[in-house]
Amino acid sequence: MRHLIDFGDMTRQEWDELYRRCSAIIDNPGAYIDACRGKVSCNLFYEPSTRTNFSFQTAMLRLGGSVFGFADPNSSSIAKGETLKDTIKMVSSYADVVVMRNPREGAAKAASLYSNVPVVNAGDGGHMHPTQTMADLTTITRLRGGVDGLSIGLCGDLKNGRTVHSLIKALEKFHGLKFYLISPRELALPEYMRAFMKERGMWNVEVTGLEAVIPQLDVLYMTRVQRERFVDPLEYKRNKGIYILNRRKLAQARKDLLILHPLPRVDEIDIDVDDDPRAVYFDQARYGMYARMALLMDLANQPRLPQQPVEIGVRPLCRNPNCITQTEHYLPPLIKQNGGVDCCAFCDRAL
Repeated sequence: MRHLIDFGDMTRQEWDELYRRCSAIIDNPGAYIDACRGKVSCNLFYEPSTRTNFSFQTAMLRLGGSVFGFADPNSSSIAKGETLKDTIKMVSSYADVVVMRNPREGAAKAASLYSNVPVVNAGDGGHMHPTQTMADLTTITRLRGGVDGLSIGLCGDLKNGRTVHSLIKALEKFHGLKFYLISPRELALPEYMRAFMKERGMWNVEVTGLEAVIPQLDVLYMTRVQRERFVDPLEYKRNKGIYILNRRKLAQARKDLLILHPLPRVDEIDIDVDDDPRAVYFDQARYGMYARMALLMDLANQPRLPQQPVEIGVRPLCRNPNCITQTEHYLPPLIKQNGGVDCCAFCDRAL
């Protein structure tokens, strides 16, 4: 694995190897304090982040490496109009690995075209968030002993929830899973993810109510309604607070249910749930740090490769207004197939 852009690009064998390394770090973190000694991570966060940014910084520091970067693009040459291509070519000449969060969908894929060191997608708009998925899978595997055969409820903003999209792509590698997709119709799973699930025969049912299905779940993955992804503020107000998990609703749930949340939460989980032993979302954040340590050990120690020539684009093929191709017009017109449909290779939307 050269870059981590989309968890779907990782094989089950690669994930199993990564989890074994992560589990070893959890059991004996002191044995890895020099695993990245002398290595440097560049963290480029174009939009706000607490857990992911701090988690990646801490992961590299615990491995003996160092970190530079920004948490506000306005403090960099981007404010002067520097392109993503030029930023990546510049920072990849300094660092051994680049970790990037960007509000534009497909930005990490674009960055990987111009970097001679590995690029990690730390979230690209409402598209993907593969390292959050690593935290999710590590939590489930560590606490349940495995992932195969579980019934999983995904609840909240499934339309804009990049953590949900990444998790579904990852779970395609496991067997015997059942998915309960719990959302209002306005925030249902996007069509490209529905096509992905259908093409791979992933059992799923879409429902609008949580209480009816909670007794059947082994894992409940709560997500917030993401105000920053809405163009229409009235649509946000209509859907805000539609699902609130509290102790009353948990009375119907299994005793060994795992409650996950990528955080931050707003009002979708009452604080009276925090002390329930089934609530593992703060443990999930810590497991995410260990998972990122395992990933950085692999990527930061890979050799630097020469950059290959990249075709220069003329105009974007994609019509998704939030796709990276809408602002970085030099990007090549890359196409991939999802469910037999031609899609933008950056953001996965149908062309």
